[in-house]
Amino acid sequence: MLSYRHGYHAGNYADVLKHSMLLQVLKLMQKKDKPYAYIDTHAGAGAYSLNDEFAQKTGEYLDGVAKLWEASNLPAALADYVEAVKVFNAEYDQLTVYPGSPSFVDAELREKDRMLLHELHSTDHDLLAEYFVKDRQVKVLKGDGLQGLIAAVPPPERRGVILIDPSYEIKSDYVDVAETIIKAHKRFSTGVYMLWYPVVQREQTESMLNLLKNSGIKNQLRVEQAIKPDSNEFGMTAAGLWIINPPWQLDVTAKETLNYLERRLGHSGGKTIVKVEVPE
Repeated sequence: MLSYRHGYHAGNYADVLKHSMLLQVLKLMQKKDKPYAYIDTHAGAGAYSLNDEFAQKTGEYLDGVAKLWEASNLPAALADYVEAVKVFNAEYDQLTVYPGSPSFVDAELREKDRMLLHELHSTDHDLLAEYFVKDRQVKVLKGDGLQGLIAAVPPPERRGVILIDPSYEIKSDYVDVAETIIKAHKRFSTGVYMLWYPVVQREQTESMLNLLKNSGIKNQLRVEQAIKPDSNEFGMTAAGLWIINPPWQLDVTAKETLNYLERRLGHSGGKTIVKVEVPE
């Protein structure tokens, strides 16, 4: 259950979508002067070397962030995303390190905001704790992020962005994630919940998302990019975000972003398939 290491996948097409949208959510949240809490249920290590054995073994970043690194005329969300990655790589002057979700958020955090990070994998937790050891706005907890989420909401700020990005290593994760979000929403109905999901077996993913769709929760948004047709073969064919309480016009930004990625990140000469939907 604890074997997953995001270093293998850092900077891939799924990270491009997840982190470009996360940055836009944060920027939209900051249009109000009030503080907010960022809660991450599966925070990872904080940053990932693209030169280490994990990234080099898969090379997934080459079909993700690397394809945008020198691109011009990017849509606003992707321009913000690439600029954030470049700032993180300023001392290298090339694409060498990929920031994890907490690092993207840390760069945007105002003095009044704070982060609560959960990580269960012992190695990644230690790396994350060391990374933020001197940052008083950040609290790093070792433990199950889904359980931690219930304990963390509602935050004192009464405003929050919650990223749920599990490994989905075991089948029960799909049900546990949906049930946890529904429970958390009952405690904190105004939070922005961003659920990242993979499509390995479409039926399994749709079953999870249908739990959320049919939960009675209002104001939900689906943003998904598929690089291959659905298949029963091993491997992820698509990835997306299911967002509860998306900030105003995030759907417009998502459509613009995905329309660009559809052309830019096509795999094997194929065309990506994208969808931005407001579930009924």
